[in-house]
Amino acid sequence: MRPTINCFVPYADASVIQTVEALKSCPEVNKIYLMTTDAAAAPVDNCELLHVDSLKSTRTMKQIGECADCDYIYLYTSYDRLIPGYLSINRLSNLAADSKAGLLYADHYTVVEGTRSNHPVIDYQFGSLRDDFDFGPVMFFNAAVFKEAAGKLSGDYEAAGLYDLRLAVSRIAPIVHVNEYLYTTIALPKNETGEAIFSYVDPKNRGVQIEMEQACTAHLKAIGGYLPPKFDTIEFDKGNFEYEASVIIPVRNRVRTIRDAIRSVLSQKTDFPFNLIIIDNGSTDGTSEAIDEFAADPRVIHIIPERDDLGIGGCWNTGVMHPKCGKFAVQLDSDDIYADENTLAKMVKAFYDQNCGMVVGTYMLTDINLNMLPPGVIDHKEWTPENGRNNALRINGLGAPRAFYTPMLRQIQVPNTSYGEDYALGLAFSRHNQIGRVYDVVYLCRRWEDNSDHALDIVKTNNNNLYKDRIRTWELQARCSMEK
Repeated sequence: MRPTINCFVPYADASVIQTVEALKSCPEVNKIYLMTTDAAAAPVDNCELLHVDSLKSTRTMKQIGECADCDYIYLYTSYDRLIPGYLSINRLSNLAADSKAGLLYADHYTVVEGTRSNHPVIDYQFGSLRDDFDFGPVMFFNAAVFKEAAGKLSGDYEAAGLYDLRLAVSRIAPIVHVNEYLYTTIALPKNETGEAIFSYVDPKNRGVQIEMEQACTAHLKAIGGYLPPKFDTIEFDKGNFEYEASVIIPVRNRVRTIRDAIRSVLSQKTDFPFNLIIIDNGSTDGTSEAIDEFAADPRVIHIIPERDDLGIGGCWNTGVMHPKCGKFAVQLDSDDIYADENTLAKMVKAFYDQNCGMVVGTYMLTDINLNMLPPGVIDHKEWTPENGRNNALRINGLGAPRAFYTPMLRQIQVPNTSYGEDYALGLAFSRHNQIGRVYDVVYLCRRWEDNSDHALDIVKTNNNNLYKDRIRTWELQARCSMEK
């Protein structure tokens, strides 16, 4: 017997009709619901209107569960035109039956201004807790699993309902990535998409972040990965350190910016001794010579590693294991500078004031000439002493600059990668210790054409996200096995 499918599609205006017609042509589709916030929305032939408060609220998820009366739910979350691929809905339903998946999602094509591009997505993992995980706009649910998950939702979220639902689904059945290109979306002009109707809040709004944190925290409690706010005490008395602090700068081919970074360190005013350890990882553009211009200052240690397999993390380990490394190791990227001469003192003070193994500051985005770029100050105030280490599993970064108690960092060590190594450290430190915060702007993060994260293509972006999700998975597995 052929499985049956209910489709749920956002409805803003008549542009939805092309999507409706495409879905109607699929024999498995039983009924199409058009989700709208407009009480006066015009009916569309052979469709039912579903009046919702917003596309991703808890109430909308429950409404979908109540309406669904078929085997599967085909949820479309975009206003762009949808073209299902050849036999794709049949393929999804067959794979759903074979895999016993609660949710399937697939690679797809996008067409923007007439140009078609591939949009692959990544595999879902145990640690795929980011609320912005890219499923693509088609989410194919087992209806029974959807209904069960919707029945378990205890929150009442305006923005986090869909996020909460898919976390609940993941606790019931597998979430499966179909690495086949199963549909195409055709972008409509922005003034025709009707997105304003469903822009219930700006994604950067603090209220949205609070909802996402609440949903994630509830999920962690449900799977045994939640950590209560109990932290180990640090005495800061391990080792004999000549210097109280060391600034660590890994660098490769940054002749344009390295002098500024060095000057910002050497201008620091402190009541304790500090030095600067630069790990020059095979520079060939004059960076090494630029560093040597500061050789007369005894605080500058210029290391050129013999190894040729070091990422940023490996450079950090090289610097931290140096016998001249101070009690606290403080990060500075070779592109960036400290905001003023008080940064180092503020970061070190936070260790003692907050009894933490790691400190994270606040930064401001600028261009290469130090002109502020939107959104300006990045303070990561979603981090709270009570729940920060749980919420860290949801967000994609902890901020800058980062600083570490050196004995602990030497024990944990930094993954030898050039992406995500700082995030891995944040999760590892927070497993047992508090992470301190400095909310003054102490760091200027410069964006320019040679940044390592500038203009990444979809493949590189996916690789980065896949690795961070893997880091979350490893950390979550460790936390679930801890005695609470």
